[in-house]
Order: sequence, then structure tokens, then C-alpha cells
Amino acid sequence: MKAKVQVFLKPGVLDVQGKAVEAALHGLGWADVKNVRVGRTIEFDVADGDAEKAKAEVKSMCDKLLANTVIESYSVSLG
Repeated sequence: MKAKVQVFLKPGVLDVQGKAVEAALHGLGWADVKNVRVGRTIEFDVADGDAEKAKAEVKSMCDKLLANTVIESYSVSLG
């Protein structure tokens, strides 16, 4: 089973990369772009065939390693 985790900074946390991308887009002529946020996607295979158990396992991975839950939020999807 393929797991996909998307991690983003929580609202209110300064996104330095997002600001840099926004400034670059403005410099290239896209002045209407606002509130750019940069995140990351982590994809991997999970051996468990039980979707609920696999999702709980992936969430545990996120809480312990894949996301800094103090400043980041995440979403998990299985496919």
C-alpha cells in the first residue's frame, strides 16, 4: 500500500522558503501571487493490508519523526 504524507508549516509560522518563492515569482512578473507556503511530500510503501491500521501506523510515524508537530501539520493518504 502506498502512503503519501504532506507536511506544511502551521498557519502563523513564518515560512521563509514561501516568502523567497513569492518574491521570485513577483520578480518574474507574477505580482498577483500571495501567501505562498512551501511544504514537502513524503511517499513510501506500507506492507500492512489493513487500511485503518496502516493509516494509524503512518500517523504515528509522522508524530514521532516525519513532522515537527509543534510547528507543522500533516495529512496522510493511502492508495
